Formats: sequence, structure tokens, C-alpha cells
Amino acid sequence: MENATSNIHIGHIIQARLKADKRSVGWLSHEIGCTRNHVYKIFNKPSLDGDLLLRISLSMHFNFFQYYSHAFLEDMKARIGEETENKSTYLQNGSITRAKIPFI
Repeated sequence: MENATSNIHIGHIIQARLKADKRSVGWLSHEIGCTRNHVYKIFNKPSLDGDLLLRISLSMHFNFFQYYSHAFLEDMKARIGEETENKSTYLQNGSITRAKIPFI
């Protein structure tokens, strides 16, 4: 199965959100305590450390983790769809209400 996060390029998403918010790279670098050059490097990264992503989310007042939550739910839907023997795992209204997660 393909990695659920393989289609997420969080650096590009952050860059697009920064532009949509009409904020500068300098503003973000000041907010998260790094150089402008480091922010440009962030834009080129497909994934980021959780702590850094949290600092960016808090600074920009935007939950960038939602992209991973969505990918997780889509992956779980696929796994549950493939699972035929375990009836204790199911989805209700698009959310996982009770699940046996084999990789934890």
C-alpha cells in the first residue's frame, strides 16, 4: 500500500498559505525563530519535524496537521475496506469510532 502521506508536500502548503495570508518570509522567520534562508528550505521539504510544524501552525493560526489527519483517515478507510475478518473495526459517518489498528 502506498504511504498515506506521499501526496502531501507540507513545505509547498505552508508557502501557499503564507502567500494567501499576505505574510512575508521575514515575518515567518521572526515568528518561528529562524533565518529567512531556513524558511525557504522549509518550503522545499515534503515533510517536517512535528515540533517545527506545530510552531508554524501556532504562528500562522492554521492547523497544518489537518492534512495528515485527512491522509490518516483515508488510509484507515482503505485498510478497513480490505479487512474482512475483523468485524470490530468500522467507520461511522466518515470517522473512526472503534478500530483495531494493526501498526500500533
